[in-house]
Amino acid sequence: MRGLLNFGHSIGHAIEGLVTPKLLHGECVAIGMIKEAEIARHCGYLSQVAVGRLTRCIQAYGLPVTMEEKFVKNYIGNQYCSVDELMRVLRVDKKNMGSQKRIVMLSGIGKTLEQKPSNISDDIIRKVLAAATVVHPRPINLGPVTLSPPGSKSISNRVLVLAALGKGTCRLTGLLHSDDTQVMLTALAKLGAATFEWENNGDTLVVHGNGGKMHIPDSELYMGNAGTAARFLTTVSVLVPPSSVDGQKTILTGNARMKQRPIAPLVDALTANGSELKYLESTGCLPLEVTPFSHGLTGGEIKLAASISSQYVSSILLCAPYATKEPVTLVLTGGQVISQPYIDMTIAMMKTFGINVEALPDNTYRIPQGSYINPPEYLVEADASSATYPLAIAAITGTTCTVPNIGSASLQGDAGFAVNVLRPMGCTVVQTETSTTVTGPPIGTLKPLAHIDMETMTDAFLTASVLAAVTQPATPGGENVTKISGIANQRVKECNRIAAMMHELGKFGVTTSEFDDGIIVHGHDIASLTPPKDGVKCYDDHRVAMSFSVLANVVPGGTIIREKKCVEKTWPTWWDDLESKLSGRTSDVDLGPPSEHHDYEVKSSSTGSKKGVGCSAKNDATIVVIGMRGAGKTTMGSFAATMLKRPFEDVDIYLERTLSTTIPDFIKEHGWAAFREQETKILSELLAKYPNGYVISCGGGIVETESSREAFKKYISEGGIVLHLVRNINEIEAYLNKDTTRPMYGESMRDVWARREGWYRECCNFEFVVAGQQLKGAEKEDALEWALVNSIFNRFLKVITKNGGSDQSTQVDRSQVSAKPTFFLSLTLPDISPAFAHLPKLTLGADAIELRVDLLKIPEKSGISFREHVAQQVSLLRRYSELPIIYTVRSVSQGGQWPDDDIDGMVSLLEDGLEWGVEYLDVEIGLPRSEIDKILARRGNTLILASWHDVKGSVSWSSETMENQYRLAKSISPDVIKLIGTAKAMKDNFECSQFAASHTSKSDDLPLIALNMGAEGQLSRVLNNHLTPVTHPLLPAKAAPGQISARDIIVARHVAGLLPSKEFYLFGTPISQSLSPLMHNTSFMSLGMPYKYSLHETATVDDSVVAKMRAPDFGGASVTIPHKIDIMSKLDEITEQAKAIGAVNTVVPIVGEKGETVLIGDNTDWLGIFYQIERNLSSTSTRQAQFMKGLVIGAGGTSRAALYALYRLGVQDISIFNRTMVKAQAVADSFKDLFEVKVLGANDLLKHSTPRSHFDLIVSTVPGTIDTSNMFDESVFGGNEKKRGVAIEMAYTPRITRFLKLAGHAGWACVEGSQVLVEQGGWQALKWVGRRWDLESVQVQMDLAA
Repeated sequence: MRGLLNFGHSIGHAIEGLVTPKLLHGECVAIGMIKEAEIARHCGYLSQVAVGRLTRCIQAYGLPVTMEEKFVKNYIGNQYCSVDELMRVLRVDKKNMGSQKRIVMLSGIGKTLEQKPSNISDDIIRKVLAAATVVHPRPINLGPVTLSPPGSKSISNRVLVLAALGKGTCRLTGLLHSDDTQVMLTALAKLGAATFEWENNGDTLVVHGNGGKMHIPDSELYMGNAGTAARFLTTVSVLVPPSSVDGQKTILTGNARMKQRPIAPLVDALTANGSELKYLESTGCLPLEVTPFSHGLTGGEIKLAASISSQYVSSILLCAPYATKEPVTLVLTGGQVISQPYIDMTIAMMKTFGINVEALPDNTYRIPQGSYINPPEYLVEADASSATYPLAIAAITGTTCTVPNIGSASLQGDAGFAVNVLRPMGCTVVQTETSTTVTGPPIGTLKPLAHIDMETMTDAFLTASVLAAVTQPATPGGENVTKISGIANQRVKECNRIAAMMHELGKFGVTTSEFDDGIIVHGHDIASLTPPKDGVKCYDDHRVAMSFSVLANVVPGGTIIREKKCVEKTWPTWWDDLESKLSGRTSDVDLGPPSEHHDYEVKSSSTGSKKGVGCSAKNDATIVVIGMRGAGKTTMGSFAATMLKRPFEDVDIYLERTLSTTIPDFIKEHGWAAFREQETKILSELLAKYPNGYVISCGGGIVETESSREAFKKYISEGGIVLHLVRNINEIEAYLNKDTTRPMYGESMRDVWARREGWYRECCNFEFVVAGQQLKGAEKEDALEWALVNSIFNRFLKVITKNGGSDQSTQVDRSQVSAKPTFFLSLTLPDISPAFAHLPKLTLGADAIELRVDLLKIPEKSGISFREHVAQQVSLLRRYSELPIIYTVRSVSQGGQWPDDDIDGMVSLLEDGLEWGVEYLDVEIGLPRSEIDKILARRGNTLILASWHDVKGSVSWSSETMENQYRLAKSISPDVIKLIGTAKAMKDNFECSQFAASHTSKSDDLPLIALNMGAEGQLSRVLNNHLTPVTHPLLPAKAAPGQISARDIIVARHVAGLLPSKEFYLFGTPISQSLSPLMHNTSFMSLGMPYKYSLHETATVDDSVVAKMRAPDFGGASVTIPHKIDIMSKLDEITEQAKAIGAVNTVVPIVGEKGETVLIGDNTDWLGIFYQIERNLSSTSTRQAQFMKGLVIGAGGTSRAALYALYRLGVQDISIFNRTMVKAQAVADSFKDLFEVKVLGANDLLKHSTPRSHFDLIVSTVPGTIDTSNMFDESVFGGNEKKRGVAIEMAYTPRITRFLKLAGHAGWACVEGSQVLVEQGGWQALKWVGRRWDLESVQVQMDLAA
């Protein structure tokens, strides 16, 4: 008796010693009881059944069982009781003997193992107390083992619902004792569905079913993260009748992850059948409110989308017999039904309980009305998904394992894992109806699977993935890649499992990729794998934890598995069984507070969540454009479709085409209500028909109806993109006053906007604000404005779709040096509008711009909200600068001006930043974790910068506190970490630099911004390498004490020896009059770079040229005639562009993999032409380049670059003219393998030529001093047709050539040769130094030299 009284006190006292008086003695002992019971279970003294019974008993009295419970956190806050601290308190217990602690061990409920406390080693205690475990490589040459997994979670949950709804008593044996089944038991008891009692020391659960009679629970049904229970109980709750008290409803809720997991298809199906279910937070997810009706589940035909989860299907099947009005006919829609074996399992189990489901063609099921009749006994078979882990350990370690209670006769699809996955990988498999034995091949010889469809065993894909990571090709030199398909539903399980496996396998060095319904894993040598320093994050997912414990059995060293207790969902004794029954080796590890080692859930391109709506967008999702009529939806939607190379559909046009009438006529005949109904129907049809790869523009009033709004929100919850296009209401009014194509409501557009604004925001997950000059009604000016808006819009598209419409191949690769260090300019203005004219100067040398939202202030008498002001600032900043935006809301405690107590306002603004598609989002790690998770759930393609500032200057770089801040920042899975200290002495700068070096030494380390504030900390800014925040003398204030300019840092780095001098050259002849030295030296001086550009004139590419290029201080070179071809043989690599053109005008030295200098030849002539045309194109025509005709005049070397530029623009009809047709033909022929070039005749460009060709783009490459009157005349520019195009002159002497005079007279956009020269020179500079040059200063010097 004394032993029982002391049970739980040893560890309970240790906890009490750390948290008193926050927790009471009894509460600490309650937690201690569970921990001591787990120790007894680990030692083999106590069964899991007993541990489960003890847990339920303690919980029934309202006492805590873990330190992680919300109840405990409410009292102790973020206090963390480390294992070391608990062991220190345990040492002073008077019962202890040295390293042996004396703890009361149970052998059963109410029974102690001994009459006195038992001796337990420190190692065992630490192992049980630690939140993480280390799995070491399994010993070799182990004999065969036999292991029975726990009962099936799927069967356990189903049989609990069946027996509770059934009539009579049923004894369940083999039931899974886990968190999930406990959730189900508790909920069914609260609903009054059944009463439960335990027999045989908890091995048998006796269920007394109430035959479907239930009542509304007294409190909400908490699901935790039990997805199966949540989905089954949703339909069960529909069966609950009203109570005598009006207004009572059933509420189902769960933890944070459960509130992200989808349930909309099930809710939609039940709602359509007459039930009333309401989302209380995010649409499409828990929590749910279920309103009781006397008719319960009505019955009849129920249509259910079953392509996401089979649990929706099973939920309705299980409850269908209790339909009140007519039998249920369940019709499954949405394409391929996911996880059919689980549906078959449900139907087979229903038959055992007396209900026979009739399977009809076309995924249709008819379920008769009736009641389940409980069989006297029911045996729950073992969990086939769990069985894959011991079998996989045998496979990966070359040993033998038998699972005696899973075989070919199993109801579960995962039972086929051994035969369909392990056997093809090289294992020997023997399977009977009731057992499975696997013998693995020698370690390191598993074979890859070219393709395996795991749709029938989706949960087992994680096990297959870790095995695929260590495969070897079946034949030398063969493919070593495993492709697993059919697992799309795994993105919406306990976590996004596909993304989680990719992320965690990547930590080991394993290469992976994903596709729409699967994952691709590349095999590696086991010896090449390295366990991640911070361990494997499990995302609170039992299957992630157990899968990586399989891999850890062979990975050299020890692999840390974090959140080890998540296995209690399906196999609570997994870690004990791994060690005691599978001969695995584990040890303890304490990683500190969970907040310091919790990574935010990883995201793939297919998943995520949005505030109040659902998932973050998939990159290939159809973009649906909404907004006020007149905002430019059709114009910009069409532009987006062109840029993204997608089809475009307009809802209004589609509606008119479908109804064979015009919208005004339809409204006149049927009224607005009927039109809105048709509009919603068309919207739903288009979204179902084109969920991916389209752009769809909607009418302005589509958000007027709730059904349309729900359709938008449902689409977003499935990963869709709904873009709200916002334009100034004054411009909209001006435009609509001219538009008579749509009847009006008879109210002002301002009133319409006031009514709809909230709806637009409710229905979108992205917002693009068109801010700039008001359209003037003048064709040319408005065309220029739209061209600029489209350019800005294209940048926005790049963020929300990850690539946008840019020609990716035009971006530089190996032929461009990466800038080091990089900088971002911190804008400190309350309104950035006055700074726009100075942005080129302000941002010189910067790689990004920080918008400090906390410093912004609404202009007086503007009449706009703060959110509107911020939105305009973002849009205008995009308009006047091409640099990425770092969007920051800095709190007062972190050195900013946003109030610390307005967390909701800060989070709302950060979410707005994501909605506006900013490139970077600064997230302060001091925000509450739940709020950070809320923000990051919507991160999409925006890069996250996790920041922390030691404003008080109390933390040193060598302290554990700073290390903890780094861990905390890293835990949210950012793209960049920013830690800012405060320097009090020079040594603080060196400590900061050392900290940065130690945390960025590995290739997989995150980019780190580490520097000190204050004047004493300026050296740290010079030493920082990534995105150093900088200021500029023109700004009114610095964003932080000690900030200096980018130029100052570059100069200081040169003085410190971090930036050596370099020499740049122009090779060619004659070059004495070249303007290149003037341009490049002007820019180098503006940037503060210690570089010099000189002329090196030679008749040939002789040894002196090679010597210059091979010199240690060589920075790069321009190449002009006559060396553009001859120099190619002296270089190490030639870019594809230069090869196609057949000439090099730029030499870029880069550092090779072995530290050697590699000379790369490139061509920027075509870039100068390409971007000058692109910049002027929209001012002359609304047509796209592929529908235009292009002409190049001349057949010299530059003509080749001009032709290539037209080709890269997308022009398909390209011609060349030269007085000597043979030369023109030779140039045309050189491109014949890439594109076709037409050669024009001698008189084809003169007015008397017949037939005439009409061109849109013309590039002249002939010298400006020659007589061109017999080559072309004014008719080449359209003559009397006044057809406007773009004319590019490559000669820059004289400044205005005859070619430009004729083009200008015809109204064409004209580009002078010097403009092209400056453009291509800017690209050269970017390739050499990784920074854009000082265009303004260069242009001034060019004008002075003209």
